[in-house]
Amino acid sequence: MNKAVKITVFRWAGAWGPFKVSIPCGECALTGDIIQDCLANELAGIRAEVDTHDWLTEWWRPLPKGGWHAPIVMVDDKVISQGLALNRGLLVQAVIEAAANRTPLEGTHVFGKVGCPHCGRAKDRLEQSGLQHRYYDVIKDTRALYEMIARVKPIIGPKTPVTVPQIWVEGTYVGGADALEERLAATV
Repeated sequence: MNKAVKITVFRWAGAWGPFKVSIPCGECALTGDIIQDCLANELAGIRAEVDTHDWLTEWWRPLPKGGWHAPIVMVDDKVISQGLALNRGLLVQAVIEAAANRTPLEGTHVFGKVGCPHCGRAKDRLEQSGLQHRYYDVIKDTRALYEMIARVKPIIGPKTPVTVPQIWVEGTYVGGADALEERLAATV
């Protein structure tokens, strides 16, 4: 079973010497609400655990990672936000990337977009081959976009632009429509 993605929040609360704060700041409260809503919606189905700490009491814990201004949000010990109410897109992208990096992609998948002739050609070719596949529209489905980028960037490198379609056949990365055509021709 895959390990849960760890979301750690350091909120403006706690105690440091005689200084005590028992009510978290408004941005910290908003950040907590945003995290819960993202987990229930955009991140539904992804195993994630939220661990909340009082920054004043444990200020030294996020500091080595670059976190010094509450609210601090970390995903798998990497600071993704601090000092402001959380941008939900940053959280969604970071959690999806972390989940994709620890979960192999099984089956056949095409990440594409409407109006892309190469995406349409890849879908048609898979259907002609009888290969069951799942198609994701990365323009309409943010989760699919972030998953595609997280899965393909380690393969193509950080400086290579990501284009569509991006195709996996039976869990193995193929590339684009031309690479799919070559792979299917080789299996005939």
